[in-house]
Amino acid sequence: MELDRPGRVLAALSVAPALAVAGWLLAGLPLLLLGRFTPLPTLLLGVPAAALLCWAGTRQAGKVVEATVWQVAGVVAVAAASAVFNLVMHSEQLIVRRDPATYAQYAAWIAGHGALPISVQPEAFGGADPSLVFKSVGFYDVDGGLAPQFMPGAPMMFAPGHWLGVPFAVPAVLGGLAVLTVAGVAARLAGARWAVLAALTFAMSMPILYTSRTTFSEIPSLILLFGGLALAHDALDRPGWGRGSLAGLVFGLAVLVRVDGLRDVLPVLAFAGLLIAMRRSSRFASSARPQGALGLPLAAGLVAGAGLAMLAAYLLARPYLSYLSGSLRPLLFICGGVLLLTLAGTAAAPVLARIRLPGWAPAAGAGLVVLVMAALYARPWFQTVTRAPVTPEDRRTYAMIQSIQRANGVPVDGRRLYFEDSLHWVVWYVGLPVVVLATIAAAVLVRRLLRDGAPFDWLLPLAVIGWTTVTTLLRPEITPDHPWAARRLVPIVIPGLILLATYALSRLRTRRWWVTAAAVLVVLVPPAVTSIGTAFTPVERGEAAAVAAMCAKLPPDASVLIVERVTGDRFLQLVRGMCDRPAAEVKRAGAETAPEAEVRRLIERVRAAGRVPVVLAATDGQVAPYGSADHVMALVTLQDERSLIDAPNGTWSMEINVWMAVAR
Repeated sequence: MELDRPGRVLAALSVAPALAVAGWLLAGLPLLLLGRFTPLPTLLLGVPAAALLCWAGTRQAGKVVEATVWQVAGVVAVAAASAVFNLVMHSEQLIVRRDPATYAQYAAWIAGHGALPISVQPEAFGGADPSLVFKSVGFYDVDGGLAPQFMPGAPMMFAPGHWLGVPFAVPAVLGGLAVLTVAGVAARLAGARWAVLAALTFAMSMPILYTSRTTFSEIPSLILLFGGLALAHDALDRPGWGRGSLAGLVFGLAVLVRVDGLRDVLPVLAFAGLLIAMRRSSRFASSARPQGALGLPLAAGLVAGAGLAMLAAYLLARPYLSYLSGSLRPLLFICGGVLLLTLAGTAAAPVLARIRLPGWAPAAGAGLVVLVMAALYARPWFQTVTRAPVTPEDRRTYAMIQSIQRANGVPVDGRRLYFEDSLHWVVWYVGLPVVVLATIAAAVLVRRLLRDGAPFDWLLPLAVIGWTTVTTLLRPEITPDHPWAARRLVPIVIPGLILLATYALSRLRTRRWWVTAAAVLVVLVPPAVTSIGTAFTPVERGEAAAVAAMCAKLPPDASVLIVERVTGDRFLQLVRGMCDRPAAEVKRAGAETAPEAEVRRLIERVRAAGRVPVVLAATDGQVAPYGSADHVMALVTLQDERSLIDAPNGTWSMEINVWMAVAR
């Protein structure tokens, strides 16, 4: 029986964002590799590719969602309100202090130049010189220029905002699409009746508000991962090569957005192996064998998408992979191990199918879920996670944590990572009721799956959510100040627990309206209370105007020499990418500012190259030796709070100054 029309609309709307993103990335990546990521060819290829995948992934939908017009309208309204609200409250993070500005500069460069690596134009300084430093925070030296720090997927999605003149609109739009995607998965697994609640709870959570207002990679990653879950669910309903490979491809392309996506999609590989084993085993009823036919296309799509992502990482982000090698190598070994186990299990399927689980296994599995969550919650009482600084990056993080501890009024110990509090972070943002309901739902689902293999459509979502939640909470691997650290919870943990909690509510067997209303309020109120402290306060406003004013004051034929550390970290790529002026930092040999004699020597080299030497620094005294000091940026704005031991409920002030001297 075909779905009613509202159900078909909701099913299609909730997978369209992931399919459109996948099409855009598939069209854009070859153009970026060829140095042709410019508006006309990218739009001519990207828009049809996105439309084609949307058509292929939504046509002939099976019976996957039953919904009313009002339920669909409610989901769409929440998604639209989320996009509009976050657009109004958008952040303007352009000055490179943390990752969003690095992503913004990455996107601005490829939007304006269409190619990597980033050109540094040493000829504008009289040629290469040992005292010239072109790299900066987030941008690594490579042959022929600079390589940005991150994977290219998210910047390729942010770039159209620059082409259209609305660079701050894209994150908010993606945030709205993420709400739609999560609601679609909830409609499939918990019922459309609960999809509006899932959408609203998700949209109100502070980490979702935070990452939907500026150029983070977590929201695009979420769209692909939860879109993949929705597509895989639909493909189980109607197995086939087209649907299966599309679901796998969407999952695999999540790695193009965040290299951590390799970890997140490992359960998909294992699930594909299970499906192949089901097809080979006579233990499974003939009714289950069509689902087994999904295994090979799902695996093929996953390998194709992830393989393309890793090729792009090798070609465009090799220094970033080297920087992550300490955690990336173990992850690659784990991926290899999962692949070998999947192949071995598939090959041995007829033998393994004869094994029967003992009668106590379902109860033990459910108990293990509760025990793991209880241990994570109790972790602060028996463990304090620390790390001694070894690398220069570790030492910077050590000093940063110390400064935040002083500001928070807590004992100063830069070795503290606060990872033991990770489940408490989740409780801050979604509330204890959601965590408890999600734990109960996961335990019940594990028990049922181990007992009789049903509900089978929950197996992959439960595996992805469980695996990523536990591994993320054990090792968040992020500077632990909030709301910054909350971004780790965005792609899987928060939407996954909300999904499980709404499933638990969907199993309520009551006709008393007030019981249902109370349950809804218990889920909605805690995230709303936490978010209210920062939801209506945009941060880093004024940066766009301040940057434009500074760029306008730079002579058109300037070659910019930055002589002070903080200004170099924050502005080197910004001057090069957004002001369109060649820029270099003068080597400081460990000092805060560069030696005057070296600066004067480089000034003469710039003059000899026929350009105007300009010096930038943080204070007038640092540029005064070279010419008349001009205060080209005096920005006073708000920044995120940096909270270590409780949920953030406000903002901090921030002042950024840049002084310029046109060298005499």
